[in-house]
Amino acid sequence: MRAGVEWMERFQVPLYLAALVVGVLAGLLLPSVAHPAEVAINPVLGLLLYATFLGVPFRQIGQAFRDWRFLTTVLVMNFVLVPVVVWGLSRIVAHDQVILIGVLFVLLTPCVDYVIVFTGIAGGAKGRLLAAAPLLMLAQMSPLPFYLWLFVGADFVATVDLAPFLEAFLLLIALPLAAAVLTQIAAARTRWGRALEALALGTMVPLMMLTLIVVVSSQIGGVSARLDALLLAIPVYIFFAAIMVPIGILAGKAARLDVPGTRAVVFSGATRNSLVVLPLVLALPAAYHLAPLVVVTQTLVELIVMVIFVRLIPRLLPLPRHTRGSAARMG
Repeated sequence: MRAGVEWMERFQVPLYLAALVVGVLAGLLLPSVAHPAEVAINPVLGLLLYATFLGVPFRQIGQAFRDWRFLTTVLVMNFVLVPVVVWGLSRIVAHDQVILIGVLFVLLTPCVDYVIVFTGIAGGAKGRLLAAAPLLMLAQMSPLPFYLWLFVGADFVATVDLAPFLEAFLLLIALPLAAAVLTQIAAARTRWGRALEALALGTMVPLMMLTLIVVVSSQIGGVSARLDALLLAIPVYIFFAAIMVPIGILAGKAARLDVPGTRAVVFSGATRNSLVVLPLVLALPAAYHLAPLVVVTQTLVELIVMVIFVRLIPRLLPLPRHTRGSAARMG
């Protein structure tokens, strides 16, 4: 089983692209699947987020405060610098409020799951980012409504019915989050808890593929008339990732972090949390039916960007010579 999980994690980008193709073909060739696929979105998302939250080490939350310099840099990066960049880039799609909402939701929330994997591959401070992940997860929902009000306006906030929005938050975020915390507690004490945790973590890639298939197949039928607008979001995502690299490097150096810590800051700033905001976007009024695909598009662009970053970032932030020698001897 472990070999299968490692294989899926290694080839997750082509697997996700394949799932996207399956979703597009299913939605276009079999229009009747749109409704059952839409019904399946919430259960599949709930399972995916449960597995996602299991990867966040809530038992280690106290460790983040010990490395206050790294934690402060990551928080400033994600909740001060990123919103400034997002506001500027979002002007590209500001003429289309549906695309704008999708872009804002996904770019204003930092990733807490597979960013840790890519950080580790690139030689970044994986453990320090892992310790900060619970705080990033818990903190990101608070400023999101404020930034939406600031960037879009009070009119948008007034049009959103809070009932389905709160229902999505409670059922698809709060409930899986609580279940993941309880599972982690059980895993620390019982054999069945460890088995459940290992099983859930091993299903992350298949659940992500299933989520892409059901979301895309349920929404693709209505996309053709707005395809040009959807494609306009892609440059925004590419520019965002590119801009966050020099900003992350400068932030790490300003905080006097070491090279692994600075690499982790770059990845944290560039990687976004599409999985968590997707159920919230799905709960928006029907007029925003294209917004979920705007979010999913960011995921696919980001995965390709991460494949590039795991090679690029170590070149931009090389380890000192004596550190490389020590690492080589340890290896």
